[in-house]
Amino acid sequence: MSITQTIYARTTVSMTDLRRNPSGILEDAGDSPVAVLNHNKPAAYLLSARAYEALLDKLEDFELTKIVKERQGRATVKVTLEDL
Repeated sequence: MSITQTIYARTTVSMTDLRRNPSGILEDAGDSPVAVLNHNKPAAYLLSARAYEALLDKLEDFELTKIVKERQGRATVKVTLEDL
């Protein structure tokens, strides 16, 4: 059993505090993640909508970069607009 656990946020909040004031916690956090603790262990991470959307954009960019790298060096096919 692990005694320590990494928390991937600078800010933490208990489940009880989250229930009391969720909008205040989001406002205070801005675009930074908040670790929601249950019995002093991370149970969830809370992100603003803007931070979550930025994270999704980064994931999409990562996936596209991976596809580009996989396709580098392959044979190319020349196509004109009329061919399409």
